Amino acid sequence: MARPPAKTARPSSNNSHLAGEYFVAAELYKRGFSVAMTLGNAKAIDLFAEKDLRTINVQVKAISVRKNVGWPIRSKRHVFSKIMYVFVCLNGPDTPPTFFIAFGREVRPRVHEYSTRAIINYGDLNSPQFLGRWDKIEAALHSSAARTV
Repeated sequence: MARPPAKTARPSSNNSHLAGEYFVAAELYKRGFSVAMTLGNAKAIDLFAEKDLRTINVQVKAISVRKNVGWPIRSKRHVFSKIMYVFVCLNGPDTPPTFFIAFGREVRPRVHEYSTRAIINYGDLNSPQFLGRWDKIEAALHSSAARTV
């Protein structure tokens, strides 16, 4: 009797997050940024992006597939106005990642806090206001969120 096909192992959330960071770094690089990644878990900033001697801080949140409800986040008070947020859905092997880009002030009101966790729902970001909005990263370079190198 033939065996049923083996289930594909679900990637760990840590691997999804790391993959998301690399995809975001690549996208920023394509747009002319120099990018440095920070190391370690539980950090507030994942990437430093520099262009024209101005630097911005980027926090990356990644999920492996769309069927996830959304991106876990610590709480509203851990969303900072001077940090750019890039939410990544890695998607399946034959589909490129989907990126949602937001300012901290746009993220904070979309955090849903529960007794044991907080989350940003996929549906709250799935709009032209956030989808592929790399121009917000450029805008942040010219705001008070950026620092001169």
